[in-house]
Amino acid sequence: MHAVINRIEQLVETLGGLARGCVLVLVLLVSANVLIRYGFSVSPVALQELEWFLISPIALLGISYVLKHRADVRVDFIYEKFQPRTQAAVDLFSALSTCLIGLFLAWVCWHYMMQSYAIGEGSPDPGGLPHRYLVKAFLPLGFALFGLQGIADTLRALKGLLTPNPVPEEALP
Repeated sequence: MHAVINRIEQLVETLGGLARGCVLVLVLLVSANVLIRYGFSVSPVALQELEWFLISPIALLGISYVLKHRADVRVDFIYEKFQPRTQAAVDLFSALSTCLIGLFLAWVCWHYMMQSYAIGEGSPDPGGLPHRYLVKAFLPLGFALFGLQGIADTLRALKGLLTPNPVPEEALP
């Protein structure tokens, strides 16, 4: 069980690195677009669309990365008072919900992305980027990754429930 959790979270970590790289590229691209626009009075549509396209991997791959690192917003004022086994039960319910929602949305978004691919969707703007399905591919990928992180969290919660004397995560070295 531990090996499966590690494999999933290694994938989440790797794709989270891609999201972090996209943040850097986005910052550089926005800076370049501002310099080009105000320095040379040129505003390439493709570069502006690329800014929007970079937001997809940042948000959709980053959501699983944030969940893996427990940097998401949680309301812990009740949860922290629970016994470790009760915390594991709450974590199991949350993880199962995450898994089901993520995998369902990945399935729905797959059809959306494939429809875009089938019609050869591109930018409606002259000079815009072609192959819009490539950016839409981050929808099923991101939600599938979210569902996978839900599976890892489910396994971790099950491990906590099945351990005879579970120890809270904060107490682990």
